[in-house]
Amino acid sequence: MKRPSGKVFRNDAYAKVTGKAKYSDDLKFFNMVHAVPVYSDYIHAENLQVDTAAAEKSAGVLKVITAADVPGSIRFGQIDQDYCMFAEKKIMWAGDVVALVVAEQRSQALSAADKVVVSADPLPVVSDPEAALSPESPIVREIKNSNLMNHHKMRRGDAPQELKNCDIVLQEEFSTQFIEHAYMEPESAVCVPRQDGVMEVYGSMQHPFSTRRFVGALLGEPLSHIEVYQPPTGGGFGGKDDTAAIVCARAALAARLLNRPVKLTYTREWSIRESYKRHPYRLNYKVGIEKSGRVKAVQVRMISDGGPYLSVSPWVNWRSTAQCFGPYTVDNVYADVLCAATNNPVTGAMRGFGAPQVNFAVEQISDIAAERLGISPLEYRRINMVKQDGETVTGQVLDTHTVSMEQVMDRVAGEIGYEEKLSRCTRGTSEDDELYGVGLSISYRGSSLGAEGMDFCSSVINCQFDGSILLETGIHENGQGSESVMMLLLAEQLGVRLDRIKYKRSSTSNVPDGGTTVATRGTIMGGGAVTAAVRKLKQLMADNLNDVLQCRPEEVRFEDDHVLGPDNESKITWDEAMQHLFLKRVYPYAFGSFQAPDVSWDEETGQGDAYFTYVYSCQAVELTVNKSTGKIKLQNIVAAHDIGRAVNRAMVLGQMYGGITQGVGMALSEDLEIEDGKFAHLDLNHYKIPKARELPEITGIIVENPDPQSPSKAKGIGEPALELIAPAIANALYNATGIRYRDMPLKVNPEELK
Repeated sequence: MKRPSGKVFRNDAYAKVTGKAKYSDDLKFFNMVHAVPVYSDYIHAENLQVDTAAAEKSAGVLKVITAADVPGSIRFGQIDQDYCMFAEKKIMWAGDVVALVVAEQRSQALSAADKVVVSADPLPVVSDPEAALSPESPIVREIKNSNLMNHHKMRRGDAPQELKNCDIVLQEEFSTQFIEHAYMEPESAVCVPRQDGVMEVYGSMQHPFSTRRFVGALLGEPLSHIEVYQPPTGGGFGGKDDTAAIVCARAALAARLLNRPVKLTYTREWSIRESYKRHPYRLNYKVGIEKSGRVKAVQVRMISDGGPYLSVSPWVNWRSTAQCFGPYTVDNVYADVLCAATNNPVTGAMRGFGAPQVNFAVEQISDIAAERLGISPLEYRRINMVKQDGETVTGQVLDTHTVSMEQVMDRVAGEIGYEEKLSRCTRGTSEDDELYGVGLSISYRGSSLGAEGMDFCSSVINCQFDGSILLETGIHENGQGSESVMMLLLAEQLGVRLDRIKYKRSSTSNVPDGGTTVATRGTIMGGGAVTAAVRKLKQLMADNLNDVLQCRPEEVRFEDDHVLGPDNESKITWDEAMQHLFLKRVYPYAFGSFQAPDVSWDEETGQGDAYFTYVYSCQAVELTVNKSTGKIKLQNIVAAHDIGRAVNRAMVLGQMYGGITQGVGMALSEDLEIEDGKFAHLDLNHYKIPKARELPEITGIIVENPDPQSPSKAKGIGEPALELIAPAIANALYNATGIRYRDMPLKVNPEELK
């Protein structure tokens, strides 16, 4: 297939760089009013009382909504229906909303919110996940009468027995922290009751269909009564699902009760307070290794903090289980992955989804093991990494796609000069004030949802009489460029000009639910659906234009904005083709769907074909450490990712750079300080995301091994880009200082360097 253009393409670029794009908070409707949330000062409390009398008498206030006003379900969720959209009877964490104040003006609502009086009887705060699982702990999740949110297992071979026979046994412990998504645009929703009874919902969200379910639950109305539109979204990174949906649901409730449009836009403080976070993990590994360098057995226990509500913790922890020893083949694995309920912030989906925490541990263990064995870290990885036709720790045979683990590692090691620079690392000793280190890590990531969910998606292609084309898919644009990718794929496969295609505004009433746009599934699933629709459209056109082209249907070709017969003599323009079809009363319309290949999972053993394909990645970093101050300075980063096929190379590189930047923040500076369930700060002044000047030159290497499992041959890059720079930095830090740092964020105490 001939690509339509080698140029960089974003269908939304002009609108965004000129400020013409209308985000949710930019929307205005006639007679619109404003809502603001009300929180309490409690972390864990019972016998909740909310006195709204004074607030209701404030100027401009139309209504103060509490749990008593909810006509539908107060609780909802993607797995368990336990997430309180309005606090009722109890406060479970600092982010519980006790009321929603609605007023003519936002300033009036804010003023009245301070007059809502909240009282309750404090309960003991459960803040340590390990302690939460002890029999003596107060129960946080009374809905299940247990603080154990989930327990995933892997039982492969006999790890406890084999560990006794290993030449080397490593025992290592690591920890990771709460991470804030820090998207540019806080949550916002505008809800408009229509004259036909339908509630229109406009919001900053990642999954309109999930939002529709939350809204329907709170209103107690069928899904057909709710139509969700997704305006441009200012970032999500996994963080705009549950919370964003609940924000929309509250605004919709206010709009329904008042029969007026309602806007609910969050401040940064509210966003940090109420949005779910990346799970903090504690990881304990026991790894048995033979003198040959082969890992013989692994025993691992992970515990994560889920906060008080389940959200998607079981899915996050499942991925940690399926990839519990990274991209390595091991015959004996005994793993327990637990999630505990606490009164800390709710945790849920974030870019990486349970893999960054595991990689942080496993890739440091790789370097630790190599040093104990006296071999190169590259050699250790070569010995143990997954290979073509080999098995993963889940027992899956990798024989359906190119396993490029060694290929991407060699590309990065060669580009950065890893082996030569490793010999120059200071290990704590240098003539001047700067210590130098280089570090590397590798990963493989299962594409899409895998055995944790149902994976299918659809696409609609609707060609017009004038030759223009409308496209829509079940994949949603969160700022990552998915619409542009779908348009590029359509233009390429249909052989038409890119400027013919217009991506339709997303609506839950236009196209079927294609699943959440998460898990690096946008390109592979949406692209698969577009490819399926193109095949149907081509067949329909060939069956109805072959007489015009004087050839058999199977001989019809689509190239260079033309429809052609077997030779270039018989051809018509795309515009002429459309006219012929309409004159024949044939709709040039196609609906295509892509169902991901079958996967499997045994909950008791943790064995099965966890994912239908994988992305292979490697990243390396050079850094220096100032002996006097402990300041870490990144000098150079190289990354290689096998993404199947790059549809838009510039966007692939952009995703690499963005993911690495977030990974650097997780590794070095970001820490949402939580003490007994309380936030130390609710702003981005104290929560330190990386600054541009703190980032080094980043070299991105795109490796392309077209994937037979993907109809478009492309996979994805969103999450792989983030999930492995932290362990690379940790390894480089060890090679610079001679000290192993096992807890994120990584901090160097200069006193330790003396």
